[in-house]
Amino acid sequence: MSIKIHIHVTHRRHTNGQKTIEVEGTSVGEALNNFVALYPGIENELFDKKGKLLHYIEIYLNKESAYPGELVKKVNDGDEIQIITFLAGG
Repeated sequence: MSIKIHIHVTHRRHTNGQKTIEVEGTSVGEALNNFVALYPGIENELFDKKGKLLHYIEIYLNKESAYPGELVKKVNDGDEIQIITFLAGG
């Protein structure tokens, strides 16, 4: 199944500036793992050492929050995943 992943602007340096990429997968987690396989530099910016999403990463599936259990959510051909990074500053 072809899943489109929208890349947050802060992560586009890992995708050579691409805003979206397409990967295969049957779940959000599988799609993200296939994304990491294509762009290994992104792994530490999305996941902790145990393979869980970092606390400031939010996943949306078809423009709706996938929380909780975002990595096990099933996806269908043509679905879209948005990777949102919460930024703080002062």
